[in-house]
Amino acid sequence: MTMGIHTRIWQEEPEADNPFAARAAYCRGYDVYGELLGQIRWVEMLALLFRDEALSKAEADLLEALAVALANPGPRDAAVHAAMCGGVGGSTSAASLIAALAVGAGQNAGGREVFLVMQAWEVCGTNLDAWRQWLTAPAPDEVSIWPAPQHPPGFDPHGVSTATPVKQALACFVSLNSSARLAWLEQQRAELEAISGLPLALSAVAAAALADLGFTPEQGEMLHLLLRLPGAAAHALEQRQLGHKKFPFFTIELQHDKIGDQA
Repeated sequence: MTMGIHTRIWQEEPEADNPFAARAAYCRGYDVYGELLGQIRWVEMLALLFRDEALSKAEADLLEALAVALANPGPRDAAVHAAMCGGVGGSTSAASLIAALAVGAGQNAGGREVFLVMQAWEVCGTNLDAWRQWLTAPAPDEVSIWPAPQHPPGFDPHGVSTATPVKQALACFVSLNSSARLAWLEQQRAELEAISGLPLALSAVAAAALADLGFTPEQGEMLHLLLRLPGAAAHALEQRQLGHKKFPFFTIELQHDKIGDQA
């Protein structure tokens, strides 16, 4: 008896002597180990898992740049901070990553914020009036389990001016692949910031890049969660070695109990 496994994304052919081991594995029809391995970049394989067509050279360059930009949000980011807390507390590696995913899933620089901005791209396109309407009076989401966003998605609720890395990332992405959304976002950034009253955030730039690459909002949300995990993992491991006394931002010094000392 042969045991083949087949989905729309993946197909496996079993070994002749072991039906539970794959002799060949195909992703979207491409032989992964016999054809792709050693020939394509990681981001190209990643994209192939999510979309039917392989990336073009320009698209692969853009996705790779986005992966670098998102790889480490840094200790200031709540998701990375959560992973660091897991590391310093002695949690398992999986628990630290789960903490990062849970905290990084939300509407404040998280995956859900990227999802909402990508939905806006579907509705608004490059129509400034439509964006003005969406930013000032977004349609209520009556079926979502998520609460209403507390700030316009894609903008920094604590920012005063556009952060330098956000401007650098947007300029880099446009230079690599000046597709409709990214180029328009760079041209209209100041106007969108004036409408929202807040500076643009990296989540909006990521959403535009993912939309230009042809990903759906659901796929973009998942990719955003995935691409931010390397930094969370690295900081969790570092903090596990450093311990709580070298935790960034603050330290806790325990004082002697005065009553105990008097006794």
